[in-house]
Amino acid sequence: MAEVIRMPKMSDTMEEGVIASWQVKVGDKIKSGDVLAEVETDKATMELESYQDGVLLHIGVQEGDAVPVNAIIAVIGEKGEDVSSLLKEEGGASEGKSEDKKEAKEEQKDAAPQAKAEKKAAPAVDVSKIKASVIRMPKMSDTMQEGVIAAWHKKVGDKVSSGDLLAEVETDKATMELESYEDGVLLHIGIEEGNSVPVDGVIAVIGEKGADFQALLQAEETGGSQEEEATEAPATAKAPAEAASSNGQGSQPTVQAAASSADDSRVKASPLARKMAEEKGYTLSQIKGTGPDGRIVKKDVEDFKPEAATAQPQAAPGQKADKQPSIQLPQVIGEERFEDRKISQMRKTIAKRLAESKFTAPHFYLTMEIDMDKAISSRESLNQISPVKISYNDMVIKAAALALRKHPDVNVSWQGDTMRYNQHVNIGVAVAVPEGLLVPVVRFADTKTLSHISAEVKDLGGKAKNKQLQPKDWEGSTFTISNLGMFGIDEFTAIINPPDACIMAVGGIKQTPVVKDGQIVPGNIMKVTLSCDHRAVDGAVGAAFLQTFKGLLEDPIRMLV
Repeated sequence: MAEVIRMPKMSDTMEEGVIASWQVKVGDKIKSGDVLAEVETDKATMELESYQDGVLLHIGVQEGDAVPVNAIIAVIGEKGEDVSSLLKEEGGASEGKSEDKKEAKEEQKDAAPQAKAEKKAAPAVDVSKIKASVIRMPKMSDTMQEGVIAAWHKKVGDKVSSGDLLAEVETDKATMELESYEDGVLLHIGIEEGNSVPVDGVIAVIGEKGADFQALLQAEETGGSQEEEATEAPATAKAPAEAASSNGQGSQPTVQAAASSADDSRVKASPLARKMAEEKGYTLSQIKGTGPDGRIVKKDVEDFKPEAATAQPQAAPGQKADKQPSIQLPQVIGEERFEDRKISQMRKTIAKRLAESKFTAPHFYLTMEIDMDKAISSRESLNQISPVKISYNDMVIKAAALALRKHPDVNVSWQGDTMRYNQHVNIGVAVAVPEGLLVPVVRFADTKTLSHISAEVKDLGGKAKNKQLQPKDWEGSTFTISNLGMFGIDEFTAIINPPDACIMAVGGIKQTPVVKDGQIVPGNIMKVTLSCDHRAVDGAVGAAFLQTFKGLLEDPIRMLV
């Protein structure tokens, strides 16, 4: 009888696996113990063995595809056996859900043309003779989806000229000025101050006095006439083009020309800046613009000091004023490029677990400086007799394990309704690999010698980088250490690795002036930061643990007793 093969849960954190490669194909004979496929989990690539004898009748997942835990990936049975009914029975629930979704999509699909037809069924409004234009919310940033009308600078009935400031719009990045590209009378305001409107939404109507703007708005609601739909895009595109030409190289007046003219109307300035200058009694030709092409903006008027402008010494008759050379910046031409890559299972799990930890566990941090002078000399002595080279990280692991044995209130994990007090000390050691971060575990670290810890860490680190770790190698930590000292990092904070209640971030050893016996002498200082889950560990408990840890490293002989 045929049996389905499901995606097994190969680690405590695994939620889905990727079929890295199939080792068999449909029609092959399978024996119990044969390798069916290689599965990429969130921590390693592992072999999936068969527990059935028979023939591979069906493969349900292609290489490179992800599948959730317990989902069907294959079927093994007798040669020629019909498995369609089995697959249908197993996938009934999921197929039902799929059909529901499909039906919902079909309903939406059917409803869309119907709504469109109903919209078109409404009598078309002829707007060709209405001398008025709809003003829409422009897209003022690449991420903008809607804008808020912070303030209107015109009211219904006011005359509006091209370039006049209509309103101030609050976007997702700044409050910006909305200028008019039309001449006429403001006939209608569709959005009150403080309200938001999506990009391209109607906010106002400008046209001839007495124009039937209600018909224009009705045409907008019903989809407009065919003539309007055909001409709307060019009209919209024309306005920014005209605005660009008015500020670009084709513009006739320049700031220098305006400076020699008493007519401020020829000086480039934003409507808001022009209004502010008029209220303050400033002459625009005396204000230096910092906007595009020397355009005077609001900040220029606010920063302008009339006394500074009048106090400038005038050149003597016949004497040429010194000209400051303008800075010519080279034109840089580049191409913006990017590449989207599929996220590995390991990176997905790291992102999910650390986000849950950071936003669920209330972190607090305790930082302490440790004098490593004696640790340095002790390590040199130990390495003369040790069968393996002992590192500072090995000494940190041993000291942390002994400190945890003395402070069991740190060697805990938060379980929601209960607190788990671990009576064993398993130290997780963060190891960087190309795909992310793995945390193999040194079990019963408090009972092992420094040379034992050193050999075990090297072995686990090699397995991690070669993707050879097994679940028993990474499960069951009670405390985690993350050491970035070898990368030149002096100090950092780490995110707690669940279900642990604490993680210790270890920086590098740095020569620093220290005071000993009233004298300033060079010292070797290492900073460590303990991240604690405040639900499980209090500040005083964490501080006491760090004091013990500090004492062990500052006098390493205590670790050998």
